[in-house]
Amino acid sequence: MIKLAIKLGTLAPVLMALSTAPSLTPALAAGGGGGGGEASSAMDPGPSYPPSSYPKRSGTKATHKVKKTNKQSSIDDPSFAQGYRAAYATIYDRNDYAAAIEQLKSLGHDDHPNVANLIGYSYRKLGDYKLSQVWYERALKADPNHVLTWQYYGLWQIEQGNREQAQYHLSRIAAICGTDCEEYRSLAAALEKPPGTGLVY
Repeated sequence: MIKLAIKLGTLAPVLMALSTAPSLTPALAAGGGGGGGEASSAMDPGPSYPPSSYPKRSGTKATHKVKKTNKQSSIDDPSFAQGYRAAYATIYDRNDYAAAIEQLKSLGHDDHPNVANLIGYSYRKLGDYKLSQVWYERALKADPNHVLTWQYYGLWQIEQGNREQAQYHLSRIAAICGTDCEEYRSLAAALEKPPGTGLVY
C-alpha cells in the first residue's frame, strides 16, 4: 500500500504538468511557392486553412511562438485566415505580388513567420532583394526553424550568387526536416543547376 502511494505521489506531478501544458496543433505551412509546415501554432484557423492547393508538408518540426496582440485581427480570428488565404491566392494564382504584400501587411501580423515569409517571397519575385532579405530575416527571427523560409532564403542566396550560403540553408533544412522533405529537395535541385541559371521558384 505504501509503495502504491509513493508511485501515485510521483506520478501526480507529471500528470498535473501534462494536463496544464498547452495543446499542440498542426502549424501552418507558410506560403511562398511551396509549403512551410511545422509542429505547433497558435494560428490554426480551421480545417480549410491552409488552402487545399497548399503543398504538402510532412516531417517538419518547426515551432511558431506567436504573441497575440490587439492589432487589426487576432491570429485565431477566421477573418485573419480568410485574409491570409486571399493573399496566398493573390500570390500563387494571380502572381500579383505587389497586391499580395499590401494584403499581407493589412492583416496586422507582420511578425508571424508565415506572413513575413510570404512578404519576403513577394518582394523577391518583384526583384527587390534588399526588402526580401529583411522579411526573410524577420520570419526566421520569429521562428528559427521555419523550413520554408530557409528554403526560399536559400533560393534568394542562389539568385544573389551566394552558393555557399545557400548550401548552409540546405543544411539547416536537413537538420529540421531531413533530406526527404520538399524544401530540401527543391533547394538541392536549385543548387545542382549551373551558376547563372535562371530559377523559376
